[in-house]
Amino acid sequence: MATTLFDDFNPISSKQWKQKIQFELDGAEYNQTVIWNSPEDIQVKPFYHRDEFSKTAAIKTKVSNFKICQNIFVYDIEKSIQRAINTIERGAESLRFTIQNEKTDIKKLLETLPLENRIVYFNLNFISIDFVKLLDTISIQKKAFFYCNIDPIGHFAREGNWFPTSDKNNFETIENIAKATTNLSLISIDLGLYQNAGATITQQIAYSLAHANEYLNRLPNLTKPFVFQVSVGTNYFFEIAKLRALRMLFNLIAAAYNPDIECHLLVTPTKRNKTIYDYNVNMLRTTTECMSAILGGADAVANLPYDALYHKDNEFGDRIARNQLLVLKHESYFDKVDNPADGSYYIESLTMQLAEKSLALFKDIEANGGFLKLLNDGTIKKKIQESAAKEQELFDSKKEVLLGTNKYPNKEDKMKHDLELFPFVKIKPRKTLITPIIEKRLAEKLEQERLELE
Repeated sequence: MATTLFDDFNPISSKQWKQKIQFELDGAEYNQTVIWNSPEDIQVKPFYHRDEFSKTAAIKTKVSNFKICQNIFVYDIEKSIQRAINTIERGAESLRFTIQNEKTDIKKLLETLPLENRIVYFNLNFISIDFVKLLDTISIQKKAFFYCNIDPIGHFAREGNWFPTSDKNNFETIENIAKATTNLSLISIDLGLYQNAGATITQQIAYSLAHANEYLNRLPNLTKPFVFQVSVGTNYFFEIAKLRALRMLFNLIAAAYNPDIECHLLVTPTKRNKTIYDYNVNMLRTTTECMSAILGGADAVANLPYDALYHKDNEFGDRIARNQLLVLKHESYFDKVDNPADGSYYIESLTMQLAEKSLALFKDIEANGGFLKLLNDGTIKKKIQESAAKEQELFDSKKEVLLGTNKYPNKEDKMKHDLELFPFVKIKPRKTLITPIIEKRLAEKLEQERLELE
């Protein structure tokens, strides 16, 4: 007769666990000692028990379907073609091309690549109907899935200006593109901007939903998936819950417009906690961040090379970043189980709390005129700056630790000779409609001080 492993043990209630912990604390206050408060104002308990568990989130994660994505910045067409072919041969399952201008020979770039049934993303730093129509034609010919990742609101928030088009804020142009194409997903939401600028997880979710709601409101004829380009940070379980809450809330909001619009998550590790000193630690950070992305239900994960801050794209950095994902997928068997996070008391609790707080903030944004209004009057930037300043203070006081940077630094480490890229905030004087939201890493000031002393 089959028996359960735990049949010989009496169940332990939540109350009994708390009493045991209180005894072990030897007089210390339970709430002050073992419960900590996150930047999202979520109290994290030392254990989660079915006695206190109410309901699961209305979302089912699909872990096994995630694709390994390779980032390619297109400058030299021939080199980009060769790089794409090499990365596909070495395990990449999808590609994300960053294209700077519409004069890029996109037909030549794509004509020899094995793209059938492959997902390809295009981060376009411009809006062009003719260019996107050509992509539409190629996607049909190649039997590929193309995501154009057009995000004028994200461009406006990042650069302070809209894309230069005939219409004031790009929406009419996007509507014309949607009418002229049949096979493409057009819209992207740049959630990574808010994360890398220092927004809390609640702000990231709420701002990206309000951001998406502007498109849903103004472009009612869209039916293809929305791509959320997400950056994940170092708070492992919170980031898993973030992706689950984001997908759940987007499905809720999109259903009011068109229930067929899907949420597609393209996830990358954050730059905010990455460093140029003791840079090998970046590999550890990106590994856990990629794990959070996968377990949270990302559709695709594009890893960040350990040296991306200070080196130009290079074969070694790309190979290490890609291999991290290959190890997770094929050696850690992350492609064998669909929903390891679902049903976890802790993750379910975090998901629901993040969803509730984010939805409340989303409703507040809508009640005050919507995302674009608050972006124009500077409210969004101000709120992110306030959150970023609190996190920076924690880092400066060493309460938030980056090993090798603000704790246990190797003072013999030299980096000035190895900087191929400028790894700090770049100042670009220009006339803008709004003050842009600026991405900034926690370690920048400390690193600049160290570089001056080399």
